[in-house]
Amino acid sequence: MNPDPALLSPEADAGHPVRITRGRLADDREIIFFDDSEPYLSGTLTREIHDPRPLDPRQLPPHEAAATRTDPLTGDPVTLAAHRMNRTFLPPANEDPLAPAGRGTVASEIPEPNYDVVVFENRFPSLQGDLETLRDEPLFHETTPAGRCEVVCFTPDREGSFATLGISRARTVVEAWTHRAHELQAMSDVVQVVPFENRGEEIGVTLHHPHGQIYAFSDLPPYTAAVQRRAATWTARTGGDLLQDVLDGELEQKVRVIAQTPSWVAYVPYAAKWPVEFMVVPRRAARDFTDLSDPEKDELTRLYVDLLGRLDRFFPGIQHVPYISVWHQVPTRGGPDISRMWLHVFSVLRAPGKLKYLAGAESGLGAWVNDTTPERIAARFRELAS
Repeated sequence: MNPDPALLSPEADAGHPVRITRGRLADDREIIFFDDSEPYLSGTLTREIHDPRPLDPRQLPPHEAAATRTDPLTGDPVTLAAHRMNRTFLPPANEDPLAPAGRGTVASEIPEPNYDVVVFENRFPSLQGDLETLRDEPLFHETTPAGRCEVVCFTPDREGSFATLGISRARTVVEAWTHRAHELQAMSDVVQVVPFENRGEEIGVTLHHPHGQIYAFSDLPPYTAAVQRRAATWTARTGGDLLQDVLDGELEQKVRVIAQTPSWVAYVPYAAKWPVEFMVVPRRAARDFTDLSDPEKDELTRLYVDLLGRLDRFFPGIQHVPYISVWHQVPTRGGPDISRMWLHVFSVLRAPGKLKYLAGAESGLGAWVNDTTPERIAARFRELAS
């Protein structure tokens, strides 16, 4: 297989050099390796990417099992993916499907004896295929669950987390996110590309191996749509940029700001919903990973690793705080009202051994109640600065 020349940095001092190699798995899913190790950068080692598994070719599930329907009461899209019901769930260490080939007792999804960072199409995707309308009535609207779902393996090691990758490897993951944003946003049916990570059984992870995912949506997710409406209203009323004005307000008040760099600001949201929560926002209106310069990506990587380290020290006696991390990139279509990308990280852990459960008012009505205050959350994050 040949490396992708567009994303291969030939000079050691030219940004962050990564060698990119594409291949296909046995059922024709795409797999892409992002190598930062010297033997691959120099060309001493290359990848063959031969998947020997006897997998059947991919087939789209029937529409009765996979579709996207519009909620007639709210207008929100809801994806149905019944084919995911029996996907892999918390396998033992020797059956890790994200380990390099040959390390376990089951065939790996990654047919190479080692890797640095790798991205491949999800074997059990929620979103897949082209966008087609299946039902178009005033109340009942249904389409195919178009888009794409990918898995991002941060490391070949089953133990560890993003915070323990080291700056260089974490920076390679940022390059992988950039590459995938560039390609997925170019897909005709895609309106937003969202990398995210779920960590911890409390969150509902099905694999312990350090990894994240990328969803390329063909319908604007409800949260993004709500922010877009709010931003449009704000611009119409004030002429301002909602994301910029919120950032300026947080910097002026200071009390919820937890860290800053020349290009990025981390703060706890004014109306934080979760017991542990923060956002990271660029100072300028960078729309997505492809819009970031190498120095901005360097800063973001160091800041993100630092903040995740603080997160793991947030509660005394807890070494691995469960969290969800979502990278909100600006939609590719639908208006210019959202000016920039942002990162949102939050945890369901409210105290050692105690989880925040979304009960009646929150789950049923979206009427959030937080058991702490954003200012207390921010103060704790500042205390943990190394």
